[in-house]
Amino acid sequence: MRRIITGLVAITCLWPTASLAEIVRFDILAREPAFAGRSFGDVGTYERITARATFALNPSDDRNAVITDLALAPRSSDGKVAATTDVVILRPSDPTHGNGTLLLEVPNRGRKLAPQLFDDAAQPGANNADKAEDAGIGFLHRQGFTMVWVGWQGDIPSKPGQLAMTAPVLKSITGPAREEVVFDNTTSPARATLTWPATDPADLKVSVRAAWADARQAPSGLLAKLVDPLTVEITRPDGFDAGALYEITYTARDPVPLGMGYAAVRDVVSFLRHDETQANPLLNGLHPSVSRAIGFGVSQSGRFLRDFLYLGFNEDLLGRTVFDGLMPHVAGTRRMATNVRFGQPGRNPRHPQDPAWQADLFPFTYASLSDPYSGKTDGLLRRCTLSATCPKVMQTDSEHEWWASHASLLVTDLAGNHLDLPDNVRAYMIAGTPHFAEAADVMRKGVPAMSLPQNPMHAGGPMRALLTDLNAWISDGTKPPASRVPMRAHGTLVPAQGAVPMDIPGLPYAGIHTLAAFSDQSVLPPKEIGRYPVFAPKADNDGIAIAGIRQLALAVPRATYTAWNPRAQGFGPTALYPLQGAVVPFAPTEAARKEVHDPRLSIAERYADDGAYVAAVRREAARQVAERILLPEDAERVVEAAKQGKLAKLGQ
Repeated sequence: MRRIITGLVAITCLWPTASLAEIVRFDILAREPAFAGRSFGDVGTYERITARATFALNPSDDRNAVITDLALAPRSSDGKVAATTDVVILRPSDPTHGNGTLLLEVPNRGRKLAPQLFDDAAQPGANNADKAEDAGIGFLHRQGFTMVWVGWQGDIPSKPGQLAMTAPVLKSITGPAREEVVFDNTTSPARATLTWPATDPADLKVSVRAAWADARQAPSGLLAKLVDPLTVEITRPDGFDAGALYEITYTARDPVPLGMGYAAVRDVVSFLRHDETQANPLLNGLHPSVSRAIGFGVSQSGRFLRDFLYLGFNEDLLGRTVFDGLMPHVAGTRRMATNVRFGQPGRNPRHPQDPAWQADLFPFTYASLSDPYSGKTDGLLRRCTLSATCPKVMQTDSEHEWWASHASLLVTDLAGNHLDLPDNVRAYMIAGTPHFAEAADVMRKGVPAMSLPQNPMHAGGPMRALLTDLNAWISDGTKPPASRVPMRAHGTLVPAQGAVPMDIPGLPYAGIHTLAAFSDQSVLPPKEIGRYPVFAPKADNDGIAIAGIRQLALAVPRATYTAWNPRAQGFGPTALYPLQGAVVPFAPTEAARKEVHDPRLSIAERYADDGAYVAAVRREAARQVAERILLPEDAERVVEAAKQGKLAKLGQ
């Protein structure tokens, strides 16, 4: 395998620091065949390029001035603040066989997740792209996408398998910081890792509470000490179960201007799209081999894209649009605690943790609304509208986000009324899915802290169709299917208390969901000022959400699939287990269901035999293909899975 390494035989690209994208150096560390030379249809083989980009930001440029603490960072002689970022590129070996679209996935905690979602690839291979099987079903490659990953997170190290950004440290600055920990065990003492170094053990404070809504407590048995600047040892008091919530406040030091990560993505994408010098590894002849770009991100990375758009980074330094299309996935209506001093981009306020993190701040949706608590009028599209750089947005969420990340605020105003999305925005809820699942998952018990069997529904099928729709939308203007989400106007978005039947055996529904609050961030811990109304998807008599995209296993069901899973007794049972859903199979016969008083029709009552079940799956698959929410190749896969008894993923 051919490999070219920076060093004695370096390919180092240097050009004047006035480079339009503010990429002042692009070091190619390796160029080599990807996937052991596997070929993908008409596109052929792929090449992997590993690189390191250096970018420099002028703090006085309005497009950079939004970055918190950038003006305080050390500068070079030309007055700019420099940082470096990891870059990985997968491109067709023959660029003329590509589809002309750059698909940038924002790494999730330094990792690649798009191959798992779109290509059904398994980790760790999905992150490596070494072996032929690392490409999974090869969907992205057969489509001819040029795939790019750019390290943006400045609070994690750059290392093999983890892309990151190395930014300047502000050594003279200290300030307050807060962390939350749920241990999900009863070990005592237990250790927690801080995001930032603590300066003074005397400033360390820890409280505990059984649930977020409870008052913070500091009982006599609760002790905490700093083992080192990043490690806290907590002696846990009696009277609290394994799911108790511990809050740590401390004085932190040495922040990093984490908002530079947004500029890293902006400037690398702009450079790859537009630079026409030999420095650009995507140059094909006189011009780059890509003419369009889609930004994609999963969970943390989806929230990154919502902030990227909101903060104005979809405008490059020449006023051009960076991404033609954005596809934030499983982000709900959250953003990030990144562009703040002592930010915590790796933290997500999962249930049962509190909604007072900066990730939960207004605005929540794309249209501009007036916030009754802050008095501000704002929306995710406000800045790009002013600069005429708004992308086409396709927000995709699992149903879990509608329970755990207040996704209802995407399509309601702040009083809880129906809200239409702007013309350039589509939203899709993939019903009955957890936050994220592997393609090979089947129903299983899960961890002890989870009360119900774990939902195995992978979202690859509809996501492949929707990405195809988005690429057509930005390429030739073909509009995608209408949004498919629960809505107040349709009666499919309702108060959580009555959203799901409560008489299904084995499905204890209590209306648990994550709240949305406005909090005063000027005090520590933040003080709640008020709450916004949050709603949940209405379910049918089987307990399956009515609205959204129903994959074939839900459209032709053999079980109830939920996007929520309560915590088990002993692990904080008044809250949801993070990121997971549940599955409760149907009874096999009418007699069996009546014996346990199950109101859901049995398998035998729904389908005369296996042939009838497969025929129903085939009919529904054809309908979804016609509606452009399922690709023909995936229709064939699901029909075959139904024939083999594997579509429902119940582990038979």
